[in-house]
Amino acid sequence: MARISLWVSVVVVAALFGWAAWQRRWIADDGLIVLRTVRNLLAGNGPVFNAGERVESNTSTLWTYLVYLGGLAGGPVRLEYVALALALSLSVAGVVLVMLGAARLYVPSLRGRRALLLPAGVLVYIAIPPARDFATSGLENGLVIAWIGLLWWMMVCWSQHLRGRPNEAWFLAALAVVAGLSVLVRPELALIGGLALVMMLIAARGLQRRVLIVVAGGLLPVGYQIFRMGYYGLLVPQTALAKDASGDKWGQGLIYLANFNKPYALWIPALLLIALGAVLVAGRSRPGWIHGSEAPSNNGLVQRVQSPAAVVIFMLVSGLVQGLYWIRQGGDFMHGRVLLTPVFCLLAPVAVIPVVTPDGTRLSREKGSLLSGAAVAVWLALVGWSLWAANSPGMGADATRVTYSGIVDERRFYSQATGHAHPLTAADYLDYPRMRAVIVAINNTPDGALLLPSGNYDVWDVVPAVPPPPPPPGVSMDSWRRQIAQHTVFFTNLGMVGMNVGLNTRVIDQIGLANPLAAHTARLEDGRIGHDKNLFPDWAVAEGPWLKEHPYVPPYLAEGWIKEAGVALKCPETDRMLESIRSPLGIRRFLSNALHSLEFTRFRIDRVPQYELLRCGLDEPPLDGTPYTGLPATGP
Repeated sequence: MARISLWVSVVVVAALFGWAAWQRRWIADDGLIVLRTVRNLLAGNGPVFNAGERVESNTSTLWTYLVYLGGLAGGPVRLEYVALALALSLSVAGVVLVMLGAARLYVPSLRGRRALLLPAGVLVYIAIPPARDFATSGLENGLVIAWIGLLWWMMVCWSQHLRGRPNEAWFLAALAVVAGLSVLVRPELALIGGLALVMMLIAARGLQRRVLIVVAGGLLPVGYQIFRMGYYGLLVPQTALAKDASGDKWGQGLIYLANFNKPYALWIPALLLIALGAVLVAGRSRPGWIHGSEAPSNNGLVQRVQSPAAVVIFMLVSGLVQGLYWIRQGGDFMHGRVLLTPVFCLLAPVAVIPVVTPDGTRLSREKGSLLSGAAVAVWLALVGWSLWAANSPGMGADATRVTYSGIVDERRFYSQATGHAHPLTAADYLDYPRMRAVIVAINNTPDGALLLPSGNYDVWDVVPAVPPPPPPPGVSMDSWRRQIAQHTVFFTNLGMVGMNVGLNTRVIDQIGLANPLAAHTARLEDGRIGHDKNLFPDWAVAEGPWLKEHPYVPPYLAEGWIKEAGVALKCPETDRMLESIRSPLGIRRFLSNALHSLEFTRFRIDRVPQYELLRCGLDEPPLDGTPYTGLPATGP
C-alpha cells in the first residue's frame, strides 16, 4: 500500500511540475550568457565569454559543461533548446529524488503496517511560482535541485547503515563524489557538500575508508580549482568577484526575503509543515527512522552521526545556512530565485509524509486515530494553500518595474520587454530594445567600432576604430577592412547581445560579469543588488583601438577622463592582472597565474580614473589641446 501510494504520488507530482514548468518556459538573459561560453567551447576558443580573454562568466561550472556535452550530442539542435530540455529534465528529476529520499526515511517505521505516503513538502515547492519559472530559464536551478535531491536520497541510504555489504565501498565513493560536486554546481553549495563529507569521515571505519572518501570527494573539485587558478588567474568565478560574494548587505537581504514571502504567505506552509513534523514524531512506533534501521553496536558518536535523525538535521541546517548566506549577500535581483535552494533543503525531510492506519498493537487505537486524523487535516490544509499559491499573481503591479528594491519578476519582465510570452531563443531577444539596432550598427561600421548604449533605443553611440592601415597588395580595401575590423559592445545584457553577434565581437559590461576591469572595482554600497558595480564607459574607450577625442566620442564622455584611464591602464598591478588572462597560455603562464591567483582575486582598482592614478602613483596625462588623429605622433 505504501509503495503504491508513493509511486502514484511521484508520477502525479512529476507530471504536474513538468507541465506547470512547461507552461512558463523561457530562457533568461543570464541563461544566454552560459550559452555564449558554450558557443566558444564548441568553436575551440575554450571556456571563455570573449575569445582571447580568459574570463569565467558562469557561476555553475557543471551546468556549463553539461550544456556543452548536450550541444555536442545535439548537433544541429539550437543550444537554447538543449538548455531548455536539460533544465526541465533535471528540475523534474530533483522533485522525484527528494520524494524518494523522504519515503526511504520513513519506510523502516512502516514495516508490517498499513500506510499511505502522501506528497507534502514537495507540493509547497512546486506551488511556488518562481520554482516553476526557474525550472527552465537556462540557468542552473534545475541542476541545483537535482543535485540536492540526489544527495538527500544517498545520505538517507547511507544513514541506514550499509556496513558489511559488498557494495559498501562503491557506495561511499559515489556519495563522496556527489558531495564533492557541490562546489562545481554552485560555489556556496560547498557548505552542504562539505558538511556531508565531514559526516562521512566521522562515521568511516579505518584509514582506508577515510582516504577513499577524501580522494573521491576532492578529486574533481580540487582538480578544477587548480585549473581555475592557472587558466583564469582567480580563486573564484568572475561572477563571484563581480558580485563581491564575500561582502554583506543584510538590510537588502531582509527586503529580498520579505519580497519572496509576501505574495505567497510562505509562513502558512511553514507552520503547517512544522505541525506535520510534530505529528510524525509523536506517532512514531519504531526507532529505526531515528537511529537507523540496522544500527551496529559501534561507538555512540558514529551511531549519532550516521543515523536518519542526523541526516534530517543535516538537511535542515543546510537549508538554514543557505538561507542566511543569501540574506547576508543581499539576495538577488530576480524574484525568489536564490531562496529556492534553502526552501528545497528545508522541505526535503517532509517531501512526502506517511499517514498510518492505527493497528491497535503498537499504538492505541484512540491515539492512532487522533494522530492520523490530525495528519490528514493538516495535509488537506497544505493542499489548499498549494492550490492558492500556485495561482497567485506574484509581485503584481511591481513585477516588471525596477523599483527601489531592485527586484523584478525576471520571466515576466522579459516576456513583456520582448513581446514574446515564451522568449526562448536569442532571436526572440532581437525584439528587446536596442537589440536589432546593435546588429545594424555593427554592419554599418566595417572598420570596427565601440558601441555604447544611447538614450534612443533605435540607435547606438558609435566610437570609431582607428583607421586601418593600407591593405596588402592584391587585397581590396573593403575586404581588408572587414577582415581586421574590431567591434566591442558595452552593455549590461550580455546574454542577448553575445548570442546575437559573432564570436569575433567582444561583448563587455559595466558590472563585471565579462569585463575584467569592472569586476576588479569596489562594490557600490547603494547599487542595485547583482548590479552593484558600475565601470564608466571611458575605460572601454581608453582600452581599445578607438578614436579618443571629440567629435569621435559621445559628448557625455570627457576627453580628460579617457586620457587618465589610458594612463591608469599602465599601472603595473593592472597590467599584470590583464596579462594573466590575455597573454598566451603556456606552462609558465599557468603556473604564474596559479601562484598569483590570490593576489589577483584580492586586487581592486578605483573606477574613477583620476583616483586610480593617485592609487598607482602615476602622473596626470598632459592636456595640451593637440588635435587627436588616432595616428602615431611624428617627430620633428
